[in-house]
Amino acid sequence: MGYRTVRTQDVEPTPDRPCELRRLTEAAGLEQVALNRYSVEPGEEIPLAYHYHDEQEEAFYVISGTIEVETPEGTFEVGDDELFAADPESPHRAYCPEDAEGTAEVLAVGAPQVDGDVHAYEPNE
Repeated sequence: MGYRTVRTQDVEPTPDRPCELRRLTEAAGLEQVALNRYSVEPGEEIPLAYHYHDEQEEAFYVISGTIEVETPEGTFEVGDDELFAADPESPHRAYCPEDAEGTAEVLAVGAPQVDGDVHAYEPNE
């Protein structure tokens, strides 16, 4: 058996990101699931690009604040204590709207954790 606790504030933010990202996967010793904590200011994006995954399911749980998730089917607004989920091969781009009242705190979960599974999506192509 194995158990661990991780204080997110003890995990250093990842540099060169559009918002504050704390990668919790390695700190928690996880191998099958990707787990990330984001603090997103109004106008900031969560991912580096509009994207999709071949195999990974991805979910954004909003702890506090509001995010919007752009998809080819429309934009979803996701608020406090709500979850947005994307199936594999479903393009999405999450961000904190510029007119948001404050910072959004978001927990992102993806599984299975697969290297090379993320691809940029170009909506005009």
